[in-house]
This record gives sequence, structure tokens and C-alpha cells, in this order.
Amino acid sequence: MIRQPAAPIAPFFTSRWSGRSFTGGPLPEGALASVLEAARWAPSSGNNQPWNFVHALAGTPAFATFFDLLVPGNRAWCDKASALFVVASRTVQKSGKPARTHAFDTGSAWMSFALQAHLLGLMAHGMEGFDYDRAAEVVHLPPDHEIRCMIALGVQAERDALPEPYRSREEPNDRQPVSAFSFEGRFPG
Repeated sequence: MIRQPAAPIAPFFTSRWSGRSFTGGPLPEGALASVLEAARWAPSSGNNQPWNFVHALAGTPAFATFFDLLVPGNRAWCDKASALFVVASRTVQKSGKPARTHAFDTGSAWMSFALQAHLLGLMAHGMEGFDYDRAAEVVHLPPDHEIRCMIALGVQAERDALPEPYRSREEPNDRQPVSAFSFEGRFPG
């Protein structure tokens, strides 16, 4: 599928997608630092920067532990990722006040991470299918943090490297139109 935007945007927005097919090879030199540096520069409310990325590289005991957190449907294809990440956000500001936008800001960091991965020719796939409580234990989550998601990162492989039903779905998908989520003045109805 060739994605077509309805208004002019930079091409990397439509060419980035969340594939599942990985080669199983290591990340290129400097790639881990690069995606994390991109996340570092994401915008945040009051410059709070509430995001935290805990990673595990393939072939390490931590990777096996992170892999075990995944639901079976994600285990079917994450085994060849180069790295797995648990992403969390700090729920209070450094001043001690509640950080009401912590999840929003951490989403900005994830998008920066994903776009940088794409610009490096890597595939980044965010996931909600994992055991959140066990993830909190595994990463020793501080009490003022919440788990947001996991990410699989790696070198993209051909779709044929995937088992079904993932192989037939391994292509960029479309998006709902802007009119489905953007309204003037108030929600419709």
C-alpha cells in the first residue's frame, strides 16, 4: 500500500510504519544512542521530560526477561528484535506537583524515537500487549512512575520471515481521515 496524505506533509510521516519482521541481527553501531537522543529532544510540558526508556539488547539475560513479559501474539514475532524497551513516565514534576501531561509528553518522546529509527532504516514497533505489573517489577519501577508501553526495535526483514497471520499483514496500513478526530469548537452531536 502506498500511503497518500490528504494535505502536504513531510514524506517520512507516511513512509514510517510499525512492521513486525526483524532480521535478528544487532543494531548498527550508534543506533541505540541515536534513537534515545531523539527521544531526549522531544517537547514536554514545562520541560518536565518525564519519559524513561529501559532497554534490553538481544542475546542478553535482560532480553529474555523482557521477552517473557510479552503476550503470546507479540512473542511470535519479537524474538528477532534487536532490542526491547519498557517505557515509563514519571507522574510528578520535579517540583513534586502532579505531572498531568506525563503520558502525553512520553508519547512525544516515543514518536521522536520512532521517527529517528525510521530515518536510520530501522523498524520500531510500540506495543501494549504485555504484563504491565510484571514489567514494573522487572525494571524496578519507582513508585512515582507508570508503565506506558513496550517497544521492539530492530533491522527490518522481508515479510516472508514472519509466521502467519503476521506475514499477510506485514505492510503499512492506512489512517482514519482528519474529520474523524478533529472538530471545531466541540465534539459533534
